[in-house]
Amino acid sequence: MTGTTPLAELSAAGVSIWLDDLSRERITSGGLAKLIEEKNVVGVTTNPTIFAGALANGHAYEAQVAELAARGASVDEAVFEITTDDVANASDIFRGVYDATDGVDGRVSIEVEPGFAHDAAKTIEQAKQLWAKVDRPNAMIKIPATVEGLEAITEVIGAGISVNVTLIFSLERHQAVIAAYIAGLEKAQAAGIDLSTIHSVASFFVSRVDTEIDKRLTAIGTDEALALKSKAGVANAQLAYELFKDEFATDRAQNLLRAGANVQRPLWASTGVKDPSLPDTLYVTNLVAQGVVNTMPEKTMEATFDHGVIEGDTVSGSYDAAREILDQLEGLGVSYDEVTALLEKEGVEKFIVSWGELLETVKTALEAAK
Repeated sequence: MTGTTPLAELSAAGVSIWLDDLSRERITSGGLAKLIEEKNVVGVTTNPTIFAGALANGHAYEAQVAELAARGASVDEAVFEITTDDVANASDIFRGVYDATDGVDGRVSIEVEPGFAHDAAKTIEQAKQLWAKVDRPNAMIKIPATVEGLEAITEVIGAGISVNVTLIFSLERHQAVIAAYIAGLEKAQAAGIDLSTIHSVASFFVSRVDTEIDKRLTAIGTDEALALKSKAGVANAQLAYELFKDEFATDRAQNLLRAGANVQRPLWASTGVKDPSLPDTLYVTNLVAQGVVNTMPEKTMEATFDHGVIEGDTVSGSYDAAREILDQLEGLGVSYDEVTALLEKEGVEKFIVSWGELLETVKTALEAAK
């Protein structure tokens, strides 16, 4: 790992850098290993959109698709085989990081089918299937933070499986996610599972909050409204960090930590800027804090590597100012609860659409290979 780049400075400030992208070409070309070596990357996240893109572009999957077609695999079986193979192989590349960080990093995440977002039983079942199939200690199963997902998180953590909780937009839901994780740890402890082997991150989405709120502020159009543009996403995440610190300071959480459990780290997701007028490292440099993950699209990672200015912790001590921003938004009639509920609904729907595209891509490839 390099020692003088902005990404190295970010790592030194306590931020784990994960890449929000995965493809077989990245794995087989050595590109993923190079990012570990040169860009301080210590993990990877993926989702249906990323897999759909990877499969639609390039020829890296042709041999496996042909083999699956020859044995008469269904589309669902093929998707399961292809995606879990990528995650297992990426996990092997990150195994050195996993060992060096005592299991904290070196993580590769794979998502439960998004159509199960409101079905706890199916989510639990598939999470266990994915975990068993990938069969790597440094994998993480992504479960959405829907109301139904909360039950699944507790059960899956309770089974000793590491979980990346995704699609968190509100502080209230983040608190519920932490509670679900703690309840899961207690189940695991009661079952005699070594708590130190269970890891979790809470993926708190950033830029999408600004996109939706900025749309509403532009519609209001006053100077006061326009002055608040592009501030809510960072403020919301800063308060999520405060919540994380508070929740893991409770007696209940501390008892588990003393028994070997790990905290559920906040992970900043959706950190690529959507508005081209904004600084391209906005959701990196403003969210530096000890013990968090920032999962970045490659474009954001490269921008940070090239010209990111890392000035130490930019989260601790920001809480009063962050609360003031959210209060001002409410005062202007921008409903935080309405925005975050909408974003969760849209987030699930977008992943369902991407899953459909993934199935369609694989179906076409299977038919062409016959």
